[in-house]
Amino acid sequence: MFKILDKEDLGNKVYGFVMEAPRIAAKAKPGQFFIVRQGEGYERIPLTIADFDRQKNTITMVFQAVGASTLALSLLETGDSVTDMVGPLGQPSEIEKLGKVVLVGGGVGIAPIYPIAKALKEVGNEVISIIGARSKNLLFWEDRMREASTRLLVATDDGSYGHPGFVTTLLEDLIKTEDIARVWAIGPMVMMRAVTNMTKPYGTKTIVSMNPVMVDGTGMCGACRVSVGGQTKFACVDGPEFDGHAVDFDLAMKRAAMFKEDEKAALEAFEARLERGNCQCQTK
Repeated sequence: MFKILDKEDLGNKVYGFVMEAPRIAAKAKPGQFFIVRQGEGYERIPLTIADFDRQKNTITMVFQAVGASTLALSLLETGDSVTDMVGPLGQPSEIEKLGKVVLVGGGVGIAPIYPIAKALKEVGNEVISIIGARSKNLLFWEDRMREASTRLLVATDDGSYGHPGFVTTLLEDLIKTEDIARVWAIGPMVMMRAVTNMTKPYGTKTIVSMNPVMVDGTGMCGACRVSVGGQTKFACVDGPEFDGHAVDFDLAMKRAAMFKEDEKAALEAFEARLERGNCQCQTK
């Protein structure tokens, strides 16, 4: 069993779990992901590793409770255990000394850029991180990102904190005035598409992390396929990171919306079970 050693409420239904997972922690690298499942009948949820500690045998997951499966996961507390976890999966980030790099995290995407920023800084890069959210109360891990970065910039859509506006504005200012070797962007698909559309005219290589619908995580089911450079790739084995300028975001966003009605129905059924008090979603 994989025990929750610490649970943190990050706001806006976003939660951070520090998990006891010695085998995953021993092999984990920045950019990789794992799949977690909580309770029989719930989805297997792919989550990019937000942090890992080999000495403590732990990994950190950050997720938002938006559907039945993630809501079931969010109801667990410190000391509970999830049903199962498998990982690390996928290809790790290419960590090398490049010079000056920019890490862009939007919303829940702030968490997975954290280990990448740390690793890039450790090998001698100047790491400029940009984190953004709709408003100040939706930001999290600012202190961690500041420590992992050479410079940290913050943006909020409503101007309640930091730069008023989108992360793309801050990023374009940097690209125009400084020699940026590479950009990583992780967050909502619409944000990653906006970042890649902005960097492409400048020729700045931009890496995105794709998190499509996934079933087995081994490349056999084909559910996580994405079109990259006109070729079919599987996020679970070829990714999750890809050259953002080659990703067909329009197709990826259409595929992501395919199961909206099913997800809505599953959430409503789960909430009804909660109200009746017969939701068996906790595992000690």
